[in-house]
Amino acid sequence: MKLLSFFKSLYLHQNVYFVLLGISLLFLISFWLPTIYPYIWLLVFALLIVLLTDVGVLYQGSNFKAKRNLPDKFSNSDANTVVLSLHNKYNFRITAVIIDEIPVQFQKRDFYKSIALEASEKKKTQYYLTPVERGEYFFGKLNCYITTPLHLIKRRYTFSKNQLVKVYPSFIQMRKYDFLAFDKKLALSGLKKIRRIGHTMEFEQIKEYVQGDDIRTVNWKATAKHGELMVNQYQDEKSQPIYCLIDTGRVMQMPFENLSLLDYAINSSLAFANIALKKDDKIGMFTFSNQIGDFVGAQNKKTHLQRILNALYNIQTRFLDSDFGLLYAGIQQKIKQRSLLLLYTNFEHIGALERQLPYLKAIAKKHLLLVVFFENTEMEKLSKQEPNTLREIYEQTIATEFRQDKKQMLSLLQKHGIQGILSKPQELSINTINKYLEIKARGLL
Repeated sequence: MKLLSFFKSLYLHQNVYFVLLGISLLFLISFWLPTIYPYIWLLVFALLIVLLTDVGVLYQGSNFKAKRNLPDKFSNSDANTVVLSLHNKYNFRITAVIIDEIPVQFQKRDFYKSIALEASEKKKTQYYLTPVERGEYFFGKLNCYITTPLHLIKRRYTFSKNQLVKVYPSFIQMRKYDFLAFDKKLALSGLKKIRRIGHTMEFEQIKEYVQGDDIRTVNWKATAKHGELMVNQYQDEKSQPIYCLIDTGRVMQMPFENLSLLDYAINSSLAFANIALKKDDKIGMFTFSNQIGDFVGAQNKKTHLQRILNALYNIQTRFLDSDFGLLYAGIQQKIKQRSLLLLYTNFEHIGALERQLPYLKAIAKKHLLLVVFFENTEMEKLSKQEPNTLREIYEQTIATEFRQDKKQMLSLLQKHGIQGILSKPQELSINTINKYLEIKARGLL
């Protein structure tokens, strides 16, 4: 068994084949120069001795260690870091060629790293993986091929077999917007400062009047008591229920930059949920397609975000047409209090929206409904290209009509008192958070 393991780990470096090729040419030349024939055999024996010496040096115990360090979970659609820790225990310089068996979802078969390590040196290197699907990712063996300075024999070591990491919705994006939402430089990332229209009705405190305060908030009783002008100060209303309604039907499987619309919606829902919880609102979620999916009731506990993250991780599509009538019935049954409902869905033509409009209007009678759907960025690129042929003119005309349909859909929703967001997939999180801050500032809920 040990002998079999020895031969499985032993490889010849390409330099050996070059040397053997040279020796073969010398044997060919010796056909015309017989005097060099004995010396060529001396060269063969010398090569054999050097190879055996190299093998003996490499196989003196297990003098090399390596480890693949994975994070607890990967963030979908983001660059995730994988760290490789290497330790050379030999008393001479080595070269380590690293071939990592990364998960099949990445379809990457050309992984290769070559790293030189001095005697007894420890070194770390890293690489990045960007998943585009949620789920379980299995890593295979971490293969390390070690050579001495002679570069004749390679010894293979294997480490970190069969490691598992789960890919969750983009928590990196969530943390990014968590930081930016409360930073003074919001505009640098597209987050807008919303001018407050009027004030909300959640009382905070009574304070002295300063220039610029709304005179309609003067508290006359407090003014008479203190002998100076006092005003009521209000703050954003808290603990308002908000639900992310995610359409998991086939229209949400359209890919943009390798990520489906469903995953864009899931990433946006997580980032938005984090901001809503920071604002002390209650957040929940609800999925649907041709049947009701996962439901998480609205809460504002600190641990609630992890529950939402786990629910978003498990969302799967049934690749069928979504039933908005079933959605309306589910909302009636599960959501009793007036709430802000963010509906993530998509309509590619205005007829699709008109078929679902009666259900959306019925939902909007009891709740504040915000319909979030997507621009077709490929159509936008096509409409801006310079046409050179008759075919390209037709294609550009159709693309322009598609873009106009999207804008008409947004106008149609607003006409019926339904809030709407038409967003590019890549800008979905920013646009959704902006709209939420606007709704909070205007006290619409």
